[in-house]
Amino acid sequence: MKKEKVQLSYLDSVHRDGKIWGFSILAIILLFPTILCLIFNVLPNFEALGKGLIAVLPMYWAVGLVEIFTYVPMLGAGGAYLSFVTGNISNLKLPCALDAMEKAGVKATTEEGEIISTISIAVSSIVTTIIIILGVILIVPLTPVLSSETLKPAFDQLIPALFGGLGVVFVAKNVKLAILPCALMLILFIAIPALNAGTVGIMVPVSVIFTIIVARIMYKKGII
Repeated sequence: MKKEKVQLSYLDSVHRDGKIWGFSILAIILLFPTILCLIFNVLPNFEALGKGLIAVLPMYWAVGLVEIFTYVPMLGAGGAYLSFVTGNISNLKLPCALDAMEKAGVKATTEEGEIISTISIAVSSIVTTIIIILGVILIVPLTPVLSSETLKPAFDQLIPALFGGLGVVFVAKNVKLAILPCALMLILFIAIPALNAGTVGIMVPVSVIFTIIVARIMYKKGII
C-alpha cells in the first residue's frame, strides 16, 4: 500500500520552513568566521571572547525573548520568521506589515493576516535589497548629495515621520489606552537622553509590554 501523503496546513508549513531557514541562516552566520579561521589557520582568543560574551549576551538574550513575545502576535508566525531572518524589524518590517494589514482590514492572528503580513515583509525585504544594491553602485556619485547639510534635517526625521504616521492611526483607535504608554516613553526619553542613542529597538518591546499591562488593567476596571 502506498503511504498517504499528509497535507500540511498553512501554519504547519510556515513553522517548518521558518525553522529550516532560521537554522540555515544561523549556520551561515557561524560558517563565515569558521572558514576565516581555517583559511588563515588562527583561533580566536577564547578568554577575551568569553569576557565579551558575558558582557553582552544577557542583554541580547533578554531582548531576544521579549521581541519574540512582542513581535509574533503583531506580525504572525510567517512574518515573524521572515523578519527575524532579514532584520530591521522595528524600523522597517513592523511598520510595513502593520500598515498592510490595516489597509487589508485583517489581523495577524488570522490566516489572512498571516499571509498579508508575510507578503508585505517579503516585498519590503526585496525592495530593501534592491535599494542597497543601487546604493552600493551609486554611493560614490551620490555621496555629495546625501551628505549635504541641506538634506540632513530631512534624513534625521525619516524614522520619526514613519512611526508618527502609523502612530496617529493606531492612537486614534483608542486614545485612552495610548495616553499612559506615550507619556511613559516621553518621560523616559526626555529624562534619560542616552536612550535615544542606541536602545530605541529595546524600548519598543518594553513599551509594548507596558501597553499590554495597562490595557489589561483598564479593561478590568471597565475603562476601555
